[in-house]
Amino acid sequence: MLRDITIGQHFPGDSLVHRFDPRLKLVLTILYIVLLFAASNPLGLALSILFLAVMYKVAKIPLKMIGRSLKPILPIVLFTAVLNLFFVTGQGEPLFQFWILEIYPEGVRYAILMSVRVMALIAGTSLLTYTTSPIVLTDAIEALLRPLGKLHFPVHELAMMMSIALRFIPTLIEETDKIMNAQKARGAMLDTGKLTERVKALVPVLIPLFISAFRRADELAMAMECRCYKGGEGRTRLKVLRCTRQDYISLAVCLVCFGGILASRLLFPNF
Repeated sequence: MLRDITIGQHFPGDSLVHRFDPRLKLVLTILYIVLLFAASNPLGLALSILFLAVMYKVAKIPLKMIGRSLKPILPIVLFTAVLNLFFVTGQGEPLFQFWILEIYPEGVRYAILMSVRVMALIAGTSLLTYTTSPIVLTDAIEALLRPLGKLHFPVHELAMMMSIALRFIPTLIEETDKIMNAQKARGAMLDTGKLTERVKALVPVLIPLFISAFRRADELAMAMECRCYKGGEGRTRLKVLRCTRQDYISLAVCLVCFGGILASRLLFPNF
């Protein structure tokens, strides 16, 4: 299960999506998330998923990576779908009724809506991290938040912290997998037994994991101090972010697609 978690991983490439300006890519990702909540109708959701599939195809990232990114959150998606299925009521007759449990058509529609929306949201944000390295993503976040610097907001420090947190997610997942395998080799029963027994068995995993995380943080802080890191003031960059003509063309195409998806509300009512 841990090996299937791909959050924060970057897959280098030379596709059009990889070369796209990270600032515009980040803005488009936010707009895509907003669009998922605005176009809550069958046609809008279908077009949103189609757009996302085309982006994965252009980025030359296998579609199986979507399944790997969605696999860890399937329990949350199923739990949310069940809650909407049984707790959303309607005006008409229920489709199914047993004791105090009632399923209405509205509940079925909302369960489908929330499931598809959450999966599309995770897949869309995963595409951003798949095609953008943490360093470039940090520069993009800092560039977009730069106006807040006039209000003495620590823009560079915030962007650096977000980048480090995102960068170390795969590292901590790999470390957790190694610790769990080591505990299993010593006879620890992590996958069997009652729920309380599994929770107790995780204690020998969490303690070494926290120690390893603090040790890595200390090593990172020491490395930054040895390189005379003193924050973002006066720092220069090896690669300066600049938008090209191809970036503006890609941005225009994406905005047209978003406009078409949003226009689907005129043809189909929302759920």
